[in-house]
Amino acid sequence: MLRLLLLISLPLYILDQWTKLWVVRHFELNGAMQEVIPATFWLHHVANTGVAFGLFNGTEYANYAFGFISITALVLLTVFYRRGLFPGRLSQVAVALLIAGILGNFTDRLLHGYVVDFLRFDFGFRPFNPWPSFNVADSCVVVAALCLAAASFIEPPPVKQAEA
Repeated sequence: MLRLLLLISLPLYILDQWTKLWVVRHFELNGAMQEVIPATFWLHHVANTGVAFGLFNGTEYANYAFGFISITALVLLTVFYRRGLFPGRLSQVAVALLIAGILGNFTDRLLHGYVVDFLRFDFGFRPFNPWPSFNVADSCVVVAALCLAAASFIEPPPVKQAEA
């Protein structure tokens, strides 16, 4: 697991934090958007105190609740990993991606009091037109979920401790 953390989690965590630092330094919070690809992709600085799609954004104790959830998720991932519940390479990669994503957004909550979102896309379809702003850590979590879904179909089930 340590190797996966060093090869996957650490570089993605660093990329996430570096991109957010760059955005915080170069874009005013809730300021103008910088168009990168005409009518498709913009960069901007948005504060998200909630979760995906801005759910619970602005809720009084959301940062504390989601900080606690982040710590709990990291502890549970570690326990489940050590118990062999992620037997295949794909599910182990998913865990590494989850750790990078969870730590990235948790760090934001500690440093800024909110998660820094800055990537905005308009794919031209409803109901998300444009797509809600997100960041590298969010992308890690989404890709991890897709990897776990795929792993549930192609990897063998975990072996129970008594059977091992």
